Amino acid sequence: MQKIKAWLDGLAYRNYTLEAIPGDASFRKYYRMILENESFIVMDSSLDKESMYPFIDISVRLLKAKVEVPRILSQNIKEGFLLLTDLGTQHLADMLSPMSVKLLYMKGVTEIIKMQNIDTEGMDVYDRDFFHAEMNLMEEWYLRQHKSTFLTEEELQSLDNILNIILDEVFSQPQGLFVHRDFHSRNIMLVKGKLFIIDYQDAKVGPLTYDLVSMLKDVYVEYDAELINEIALEFKVLKGLEVSDEEFFRWFDFMALQRHLKILGIFARLDIRDKKSAYLENIPLTLKYVLEVCDKYDELKPLAKLLRQN
Repeated sequence: MQKIKAWLDGLAYRNYTLEAIPGDASFRKYYRMILENESFIVMDSSLDKESMYPFIDISVRLLKAKVEVPRILSQNIKEGFLLLTDLGTQHLADMLSPMSVKLLYMKGVTEIIKMQNIDTEGMDVYDRDFFHAEMNLMEEWYLRQHKSTFLTEEELQSLDNILNIILDEVFSQPQGLFVHRDFHSRNIMLVKGKLFIIDYQDAKVGPLTYDLVSMLKDVYVEYDAELINEIALEFKVLKGLEVSDEEFFRWFDFMALQRHLKILGIFARLDIRDKKSAYLENIPLTLKYVLEVCDKYDELKPLAKLLRQN
């Protein structure tokens, strides 16, 4: 905190207070700098300074695509600090309701389509090995560490076979698009009716439905499945995709399954390794999403059985 204050003092800010903003799952910390008539956000990446470079790079790409993001007002690369505009405290999660969900999610669809028009040259690609490693977090952290369940060699081989089936489907859909990677209701701010996007520094180049899945199958909120499917099909129409609804939903479902298996592992790891137990309350909905997809497709039934037994 002293280094942050020294930096802010050097920028000629006076008579301010700093309030910690809780809730980020990463090694970054955020503070609201409050002055008499305005406020700003300080991003402290001192424990992960390398993450600053992609944050700045992706910020520029998003702004060029007319996607609203926090503006970077000042930076201290050496110490790992950024001074950002303050978007307030109203997340999309705070405004979602059965009455507003379609309107707000359609605004989100518009932002996804804008992001998918971004120039991705030089960005990291979401490749098969990376996707596979993400799903392995489920077995390592959710089953072994959280549930104290140790799979037999036969079960491990069966699980790996299913993970490869999932990946075959993930890579059967269009690739090469900008992927935010965490486009959900807690990473979307609502400011005067407009959506602003945050927490995008881990963006990659990847599959068509990834961000759509992140938003519509949000592990923090759940809405009527028919409505979610309706919005997903609106995305399909707006993108001009010439595939059947059945094929599109297969892309959507298997992409959701990949993401939610990863998240099961991440939520368990946040509790066990990082002592952030609050994320455990989101495991039941995440697991529900996983089982719903597994029950829908015969080739995934063994995964459903394994998870229900453990």
